[in-house]
Amino acid sequence: MHTAFRLVSPFNMDSLPTILLKPGEADRIIAGHPWLYEASILRQTKVPPDGSVVQVKDHRQRFLGVGFFNSKSKIRVRVLSTDRIEIDEAFFTSRLQRALELRRRHMPDATSFRLVNAESDGLSGLIVDKYEDVLVVQTSSMGMDHRKDLIVSCLRKLLKPRAILERNEMASRKFEGLEETSGVLFGEVPEEIEVRLNGLLFHMNLKSGHKTGLYLDQQANYQLVAQRARGARVLDCFSFLGGFAIHAAKAGASQVLAVDQSEDAIAAARRNCDANGVGAVCGFEAANVFDWFKIRASQRGDAASTPEWDLIILDPPSFTRNRASVPDALRGYKEIHLRALRMLRPGGMLATFCCSHHVHSELFLDVILSAAFDARKVLRRTAIYSQSPDHPVIPSIPETEYLKGFAFELV
Repeated sequence: MHTAFRLVSPFNMDSLPTILLKPGEADRIIAGHPWLYEASILRQTKVPPDGSVVQVKDHRQRFLGVGFFNSKSKIRVRVLSTDRIEIDEAFFTSRLQRALELRRRHMPDATSFRLVNAESDGLSGLIVDKYEDVLVVQTSSMGMDHRKDLIVSCLRKLLKPRAILERNEMASRKFEGLEETSGVLFGEVPEEIEVRLNGLLFHMNLKSGHKTGLYLDQQANYQLVAQRARGARVLDCFSFLGGFAIHAAKAGASQVLAVDQSEDAIAAARRNCDANGVGAVCGFEAANVFDWFKIRASQRGDAASTPEWDLIILDPPSFTRNRASVPDALRGYKEIHLRALRMLRPGGMLATFCCSHHVHSELFLDVILSAAFDARKVLRRTAIYSQSPDHPVIPSIPETEYLKGFAFELV
């Protein structure tokens, strides 16, 4: 049962600073997008403190919602609710409960998952990842950062975790006027914890790992791709901690090779492989994937014309952080697909992913097909992938959909 919100009295609501929007700018909020930029603002009744709560109205003084204000950010207001409510303990408790119920409904067997996915859960600027009984929090807006203690208190009451860790080393915080920081917010975080994804065991260090620890957004895709791995020779590129590699080996792959440029990631992946009893099947190489493809092709010489892999998985990090770098990113995506397709056996499968919001699905598909054309290959699409259900997609908020993927058979 959700905790009831406490309605703000008319007196208290009227005392809030008011942000009035230009004509036509209210449509964005009504459609469900929580971000308001400076260019959308007509005027404000007074200067709100950064990180404080404001109310938003259209140019005709019609109420639209309440949210956090920050004059230092391009996103001046992050709307949290279209109701007249207080952003207090009852608000956070209710939103967190609702987020937890969503995960339990769509991922009933998962013990590690993203509990809060910012805008997807009506909590713009907040991410909470659950790794068994340890929580990792990221606050990317000033309003959320100022309420970190309150959020931690609500999380402790709701989930009773062993520990809560802050991983706020994101460069994006500087655009909110916030410093990068990390540390333990509650309890004691062990140097290493054991996390289970789809029943498989992963050892990880939450204090020093990439992002908050694991790519939880691929949890469902690990299983979906592994369904095609039985009896196959599998190449897992950009393997990180071995998520796809280990799932493929456990599903019956005859051979798995995982490649990642991070030696630390490869060492961790090797250990995770052994922990799941598939050490005899998996091999690991620490190398830049682009360079690895070039070296592999030159080493094979004449044999390079004979493809050697039944299943190739491409799950690279984002090649672009902004729109300006999209052309360079597309060249990178094309090159990696061109080289992968030349090593894929006829009838083999390519499972490929893109985690950049700035490269939409149609553009990503065009790049893959362009690479196939240059490689003189014909592809049959067999699956479309998205992020796991703990990373919900709100269509009216395009930023919530960033991970896209496809599976192709080589005709």
